[in-house]
Amino acid sequence: QVQLVESGGGLVQPGGSLRLSCQASGPRFSTYGMSWYRQAPGKERELVAAITTSGGSTNDADGVKGRFTISRDNAKNMVYLQMNSLKPEDTAVYFCHAWDSDANVDYWGQGTRVTVSS
Repeated sequence: QVQLVESGGGLVQPGGSLRLSCQASGPRFSTYGMSWYRQAPGKERELVAAITTSGGSTNDADGVKGRFTISRDNAKNMVYLQMNSLKPEDTAVYFCHAWDSDANVDYWGQGTRVTVSS
């Protein structure tokens, strides 16, 4: 069983920055594809960004390209989401997600809330 613990959320003004962190347990972190999702009030959960085991990355949510950057540190079992130029529409609960392709199992963190407001 893999546990994912997010941190770094909070209240930030428009135009500000936040860095979300996700700490994963277990010895096989480097073999998992990692992602960040978000869910805004009244909306479905959506993929924000994903990073492969080798460090290739994609940003998939509309409107985050060029503002959000996903990264990982396999030595520390960590994945990060650097969020810059935040907008009110980025307000959501952000979830860390791990995909174990060998076992065909995925894992979710409990989420960290990001509120962008003046």
